Amino acid sequence: MSEVFEEVSNYFALLSEPTRLKILHALCNGERTVGAIVGDIGATQANVSRQLNMLYRARILGRRKEGAQVYYRIEDQNTIALCRTVCSQMAEKVKSSRRMGQGAIQGFMGADA
Repeated sequence: MSEVFEEVSNYFALLSEPTRLKILHALCNGERTVGAIVGDIGATQANVSRQLNMLYRARILGRRKEGAQVYYRIEDQNTIALCRTVCSQMAEKVKSSRRMGQGAIQGFMGADA
């Protein structure tokens, strides 16, 4: 069981980086180029590329090259389901504690709040 716990710990560590969560959110509605992801999340190209590579190596993302463009897509739907569940719960906590409007919560990570 120790090996399983180690793998689970590594998996959650991978998902603990906010930029990686932003990337997953950007890809929830389908395949995107690196440049489109950079524009969506407002991070540097170097940082996005580094984070994309980590998610790809973990087999959470898939990629394909078309000419000079690299397209990324979500390969592991279980990861997205987990992120949606956790993010929806956290959004509700934020909503409750800050009394946010419902519009800020709806559609968060593609989930209906």
